[in-house]
Amino acid sequence: MSHRMIELRDLDVTFGDLSVVKRVSFSVGKGESFGIVGESGSGKSTILRAMAGLNDSWTGEMLFDDVEIRRPRPKDFFRKVQMVFQDPFGSLHPRQTIDRILSEILLVHGIGDIDRRINKALADVALPQATRFRFPHQLSGGQRQRVAIARALIAEPSILLLDEPTSALDVSVQAEVLNLLMDLRETLGLTYVMVSHNLAVVAHLCDRLGVMQQGEMVEQLSAEDLRAGRVNHPHTRELRDLSVALEEG
Repeated sequence: MSHRMIELRDLDVTFGDLSVVKRVSFSVGKGESFGIVGESGSGKSTILRAMAGLNDSWTGEMLFDDVEIRRPRPKDFFRKVQMVFQDPFGSLHPRQTIDRILSEILLVHGIGDIDRRINKALADVALPQATRFRFPHQLSGGQRQRVAIARALIAEPSILLLDEPTSALDVSVQAEVLNLLMDLRETLGLTYVMVSHNLAVVAHLCDRLGVMQQGEMVEQLSAEDLRAGRVNHPHTRELRDLSVALEEG
């Protein structure tokens, strides 16, 4: 593996007495894309939220680019690590123009050259410049998710955390957004961790994946092994069979 960009060791997340994530460990190389797949309630989004700094009730070790995460997180962490949420409509302020939504991130981080950066961010996600002065409700679901990706990219992070980034979109638009994410990872040298309940989506975007079941990561394997059916854990096989049945159906 290339230089390790992300390392999690024995991550536990508890809510009250409830243990939601149990001793999860994995690492992601620089420029790699790692998928976390599992059914609803398996703990996959909880891992991502803990990584993003949105949930502090975790124990274990977390390293980003060889730096161990401390609480509270330094401001530059939120420039380096950005998250794209499942529902672009919920994560974009409805009464702000796209221009305002994008410039806000730059202002928070004290980054100048706002005009050029906004134009570049829109170009990076293949949105016309006219999008800049529209409101979220004037855009399609796919365009809104492109804005959410542009917002995540505008501060030039090295890591993107993707929480079901295509599940709220029509199937035809899903492939477009996945292909965009693949291109961006390559051109910008980004490292991704993506959470999804959809095995086909994860296999499309990720080199390797971890399978979650009831808070535990029961197997880690390459997308290639998954496609070839070289799986060890019965739950991975179950998810794979279901995914194949859905695609054939």
